[in-house]
Amino acid sequence: MHQYRLGVDLLGSSSAEKDLGALVDKLSMSQQCALVPKKATGILGCIQKSVASRSREVILPLYSALLRPHLEYCVQFWTPQFKTDRELLERVQRRATKMIRGLEHLSYEERLRELGLFSLEKRRLRGDLLNAVKSMGPDSFQWRPVTGQEAMGKRHKLEHRKFHLNMRKNFFTLRVTEHWTRLPRELVESPSLEIFKTHLDMILCNLL
Repeated sequence: MHQYRLGVDLLGSSSAEKDLGALVDKLSMSQQCALVPKKATGILGCIQKSVASRSREVILPLYSALLRPHLEYCVQFWTPQFKTDRELLERVQRRATKMIRGLEHLSYEERLRELGLFSLEKRRLRGDLLNAVKSMGPDSFQWRPVTGQEAMGKRHKLEHRKFHLNMRKNFFTLRVTEHWTRLPRELVESPSLEIFKTHLDMILCNLL
C-alpha cells in the first residue's frame, strides 16, 4: 500500500523474497515449506533411478548427505508453523526410509528406531535446544528470577510470555522457552555442550 524510493528510484514491491536461501512471505513460511520438499523429492527421485542398491549402507548416507541438508538448512529460522507444512517435510524422510531393503513393511516409527534416526520434528526441537544453549545469555531470552523451592529444580529459568498475536509464539526465543523449562535439572546444568547433546539425545529417544 506504500511506495518507497531509494534516492530518485522507485522501489518495486514483492510478496516474497529470498534471504540466505530461505523464502520469506510476510512472516509466513508456507512457501518455503513447499519449496524445500519439492527440491528434496527431486533428488530422491534421482537416487531411485540411478542407484541400484537399496541397502541401508548405501541409501542412508545418501539421504544424510544429499536430502536432509535441504530439509534442515536454516530451519531454525523458517521452522514450519502448520501441521500441513510439517507433514510435507516429514513425507520426504518417510519415502527415503521406505526405500531401504527389509524395512518396506515396517511403520515409519519402527523404521526410524531401526535406523537410529529421529523424526524431522524431533531434530528441529533438538536444534532449537542446542542453539538455545549456544546463545544463552542475558540479552538472548527473557529471564525470570527463581527463588525458594522452584530454585532447586532449575538454575536457569526462562519466562514464557503471552502475546496477542499467535505469530509471535513461533519466534525462536519464544518457542524454545516452553521446551527449555521442561528439561530436567541435570540436563540444564550440563557442564559442556557435548554432554548436553548426549543427554538430550537420550531423552529424545524416549519421547513420543
